[in-house]
Amino acid sequence: MTTKALIVVDIQNDYFSGGKWVLNDVNAAADNAARIIAAARNNGDTIIHIRHETLAPDAPFFVPGSNGSQLHPKAKNIPGELVIVKHYMNPYRETELLHALQSKGVECVTIVGNMSHMCIDAVTRASDDFGFKTTVIHDACATHDLEFNGVKVPSTQVHAAFMAALRFGYASVVSTEEFLG
Repeated sequence: MTTKALIVVDIQNDYFSGGKWVLNDVNAAADNAARIIAAARNNGDTIIHIRHETLAPDAPFFVPGSNGSQLHPKAKNIPGELVIVKHYMNPYRETELLHALQSKGVECVTIVGNMSHMCIDAVTRASDDFGFKTTVIHDACATHDLEFNGVKVPSTQVHAAFMAALRFGYASVVSTEEFLG
């Protein structure tokens, strides 16, 4: 039995072309996530897919029951892989994620998915807080441009800032090639 788990976060249709909240470089990130998922399957690691559904009736995306809220084909679960539906940025909040990991004896988690500055940040910090040895595959995560106080922040800088912060104190942050090599 393996003590490793892969947490696949919010790789959902709304983030891709034709969706309601398209991320920059999401296809390349999802392709890398698919490679990580395939490796985890080959290793017999636990794989848990996280799917966000919003609770707000006027939600801009991830509307319950919509095609946009469904897992994208590049990272879809297969039978036997748990899918956890969450309603908050942190997938541990009010879900069975922690119990699912602990019940399988997981000690190390690897994280891929969306968005770097929101749910990836939240799950990484919480995973470390819960005592898991945590790794983030930086090129298997995506985000979008942000704006604050009239300053536009390109997605590459948003992503880099969050990966640097996570690497500083919460996780090992590596590329797909480094992880698979």
